[in-house]
Amino acid sequence: MAIVHHRTVRIDDHEIFYREAGPADAPVFLLLHGYPSSSHMFRHLIPALADRYRVIAPDHIGFGRSSAPSVEDFTYTFDALTAVTRRFLDAVGVSRFTMYVHDYGAPIGWRLALADPDSVEGVVTQNGNAYEEGFVPEFWAPIWNYAADPSESNAAALLPATERAAVEWQYTHGVPDATTVDPDAWEHDIALLARPGNNRAQLALFGDYVTNRQMYPEVHDWLRTSQVPVLAVWGKNDEIFGPAGAETFSQDSANTRVELLDGGHFLLESHFDDVVRLIRDWRGGF
Repeated sequence: MAIVHHRTVRIDDHEIFYREAGPADAPVFLLLHGYPSSSHMFRHLIPALADRYRVIAPDHIGFGRSSAPSVEDFTYTFDALTAVTRRFLDAVGVSRFTMYVHDYGAPIGWRLALADPDSVEGVVTQNGNAYEEGFVPEFWAPIWNYAADPSESNAAALLPATERAAVEWQYTHGVPDATTVDPDAWEHDIALLARPGNNRAQLALFGDYVTNRQMYPEVHDWLRTSQVPVLAVWGKNDEIFGPAGAETFSQDSANTRVELLDGGHFLLESHFDDVVRLIRDWRGGF
């Protein structure tokens, strides 16, 4: 098995934790995690790809083992998270990459691509949305409400999303056999989300998510003009980003391959071997 390194790099006043494996001169696979997880969600994928790629998976600010400054000390927006990620890539010497984006990792990845289209060689989007069709209305209604009116009552409706029941649900919903999901995954997230003041940081990102929705037309233009290869591999039972979110990528990129698997939001937990097989087959085609 490949050796995985666990490292930190300092960006401004913040420590960015990341996992890295594979040859230093190999093509780069950049893994961008979603909410409420961290690079921990890629703990099995990193060594599985490291025979062919330099695999790098950072923890976003406020997540995992990276710094979690207060909302007074850091502006929790997707623009800000992307700016840190861009500086992180400079620090570790990465200028071109294939990216694997999940959930929050998608809007960060889209911003990286829009800022430097030539840097992106391919996209694996695993329940990483870029289309209105992907939003499951019942899940997103309280987030849109909070973005429009960040009142105490609308905030109170969202705060349970940072608590145990909601985090565990994200891992187990839509999975035919929930015993295939490692409980350590959600326990890891719950422990790190509980850092003092972190719920306010997460509320800020919930409120800022509307900016990702507003950016989608630019992402579609980028997909059409670049025709970057896309693998949309999706847990089709996801009640956050539905399967239409995967299928719609084909509207803008003729180089899109869509694979819907019988899983939920955290597909790597229940369908790891399938995802690895699909990535290897897809990536071998270009």
